[in-house]
Amino acid sequence: MEVLLANPRGFCAGVDRAIEIVEIALERFGSPVYVRHEIVHNRHVVEELRAKGAVFVEDPADAPRGAVLIFSAHGVAPSVREAAEARGQTIIDATCPLVTKVHLETLRMARQEREIVLVGHAGHVEVEGTLGHAPGRMHLVQSLDDVATLEVRDPKRLSCVTQTTLSVDDTREILDALKRRFPDIALPRKDDICYATQNRQNAVKQLTQRCDVVLVVGAPESSNSNRLVELASKSGVRAYLVQDASKVDPSWIEGADCVGVTAGASAPEILVAQVVERLQHLAVDSVEVSALPEVDEGMVFQLPASLR
Repeated sequence: MEVLLANPRGFCAGVDRAIEIVEIALERFGSPVYVRHEIVHNRHVVEELRAKGAVFVEDPADAPRGAVLIFSAHGVAPSVREAAEARGQTIIDATCPLVTKVHLETLRMARQEREIVLVGHAGHVEVEGTLGHAPGRMHLVQSLDDVATLEVRDPKRLSCVTQTTLSVDDTREILDALKRRFPDIALPRKDDICYATQNRQNAVKQLTQRCDVVLVVGAPESSNSNRLVELASKSGVRAYLVQDASKVDPSWIEGADCVGVTAGASAPEILVAQVVERLQHLAVDSVEVSALPEVDEGMVFQLPASLR
């Protein structure tokens, strides 16, 4: 059996930056350091940081007045920032710069008194943060059906942004449908879907051309990991989301000549290595491990000015 590793896979620049921010804050300020929401959607990462002294909360009110409070990579609504400032908390913003770009675009559109369509998944923490930047002006669209039933005040003053971790193909279908229904809508100049999400989806497409099964290492809460599973499944390949090696079901690889392995943007490489070890243990015959060609994503994000 062949195990084929995707490239790129795993941590993106925004996740690397967010984790580094928490680690530097712990060194500089000592523990506890409070983090609003899980810094990234991965249990392994969160537990490692918790062991070092990070405390994860959902509301600034859950952290003491004057405490150090870090915003997660997913971003927050302005109301969350205001609540933290009102409690005198030292804010360190680990929001991914690509999410910040969407927030700034949303604010610009709101200042122009435009209605804004946000393509994304209801309840996702990134979506909640973006919606909070233009309350009363935003419409959340999740599907083609939502586009068909969308009602706006002025179709000629309509703009659009997207969640950064969506499926490239599905989002393009929704954007095309929005343009057909509202010809004057201002779509994003460039898709808001981040480079890492797109690159990992492209790599999965390559896996599906050679593999019988694709395993995606990631958390159930991880939007980009779930999109990788959906993408592989739509290609006719059996695909499964696994949090770690212990979740790999032996029946999944029965009769498979090639198993593809990738990881969402918030999954560390150690979890991928453990999944490969598990596959080697489960395989009836010998296992040959290979990988798609390396991809240099060429992306590094600066730390916040307060930590440089």
